[in-house]
Amino acid sequence: MNSEFTAMDIKAGIQYLSKIDPDMKQLIDYFGTISLNDDDSDYYESLVKSIIYQQLNGKVANAIYQRFRNLYPHNSIIDPQNVYQTPLKTLRSIGLSERKATYIQGLSHKWISDEIEWNRFACMSNEEIGLVLKTVKGIGQWTVDMFLIFSLKRPDVFPTGDLGIRKALHVLCHLDDRPVIDEMLEIAEKWRPFRSLATLYLWKIADNNISKLD
Repeated sequence: MNSEFTAMDIKAGIQYLSKIDPDMKQLIDYFGTISLNDDDSDYYESLVKSIIYQQLNGKVANAIYQRFRNLYPHNSIIDPQNVYQTPLKTLRSIGLSERKATYIQGLSHKWISDEIEWNRFACMSNEEIGLVLKTVKGIGQWTVDMFLIFSLKRPDVFPTGDLGIRKALHVLCHLDDRPVIDEMLEIAEKWRPFRSLATLYLWKIADNNISKLD
């Protein structure tokens, strides 16, 4: 069974990253202790949210996501059956592209037909989960990585397809250019088994538009 990233793991991870990497220590000292929030515990909705956020500015994506949630005001947890029965026109009206609206309905159909055995995820490896999720049209490795980090709280995930991470590594490591995937993996190798935590700190660089660390 793959364990979730706990508060104790975060404490241990901060100590480890600070010890083995001076650049990461500087980042940790600057932002302090951070944590994974628990808002994405519902697997289905977490995947929907990731689809909405694909290739969008965070503020724009969040606005669309909130409008999506408002379509179902009486549901604390979104029911995939309700989403599947929602006309594409309605999903388009909240700002979703036709492609993303179709992806979300495709995910909903697979969910309600039990094609995705989400109850087995806790016992599956990251790679196995990725293979299952990528059978859904519209879900690629970036969405899988977001799901592993935020929903399953897996401790050693590194999303090489995330533009914010590329930008952050460019700043953190004082690189001349933004790194390609092989370079990203090489840099992140020393952060194992806490690459998810390192990722959270790297996003702080991107989210705060930091172009240089003093």
